[in-house]
Amino acid sequence: MSDSEVLEAIGPHVHDGKLKCKDALEVAARLKVKPTVIGKVCNQQDIRIINCQLGCFGAVSKRQDT
Repeated sequence: MSDSEVLEAIGPHVHDGKLKCKDALEVAARLKVKPTVIGKVCNQQDIRIINCQLGCFGAVSKRQDT
């Protein structure tokens, strides 16, 4: 899969240079590529991954441990 094909697939999900992690993972699954392929294209295009489901990239966890 070419980078341009990946960029075309994520394009509708990119807003203000940002792509939600959930959307990135869904596109990766749909294209049958590893999420790192999506990440590589995002890095090349200066697209930031936001709302990481693992709590990375500055996402704030709503869960509070007691």
